Amino acid sequence: MAIHVAITRRVRPGCEAEFVEAIREFLSASFAQDGVLGAGIISPAPGQNPHEYGILRTFAGEAERDAFYESAAYKAWRERSKAWTDGEPVHHQLHGLEAWFRHPQQAPPKWKMACATLMGVYPVSLLLGVTLGPLIAGWPMPLTSLAFGAGMVALLTWVVMPPVVRLLYSWLHSPE
Repeated sequence: MAIHVAITRRVRPGCEAEFVEAIREFLSASFAQDGVLGAGIISPAPGQNPHEYGILRTFAGEAERDAFYESAAYKAWRERSKAWTDGEPVHHQLHGLEAWFRHPQQAPPKWKMACATLMGVYPVSLLLGVTLGPLIAGWPMPLTSLAFGAGMVALLTWVVMPPVVRLLYSWLHSPE
């Protein structure tokens, strides 16, 4: 299962352009590392802290994440980045709904995440009721619930929620 990590870096005033250029180079080079599935930098939004930058990373799994952060390339980057940054990077692994709605500056309000999730859950529950329901109708209730829940989670995680979030991205991240 993919692992999503949000990183926040505080860039020293006057060093923003150098940092952005260097991090873009490093992000591009990092795709050579096995298991790095995605990476991007988010510049501060207007009205936000102008020195706080977000970085999103996606790894194939925990082993790939750990190998990346233990790699010589990452350790060299950490050392190099000290020229432009203050303090240590803050890492936050995203789980559950956070991973679907990942955004380095600010997650959408919970009510918007709930509405978007309902837009995914409702059709999947109908589909599973029609397709899986008859196949497991004679099973004991705990096994029926487990099979239905496993199907729901798998379809939402890998099939349904990624396009739902892309479709609703502007609404999810618009001011309330």
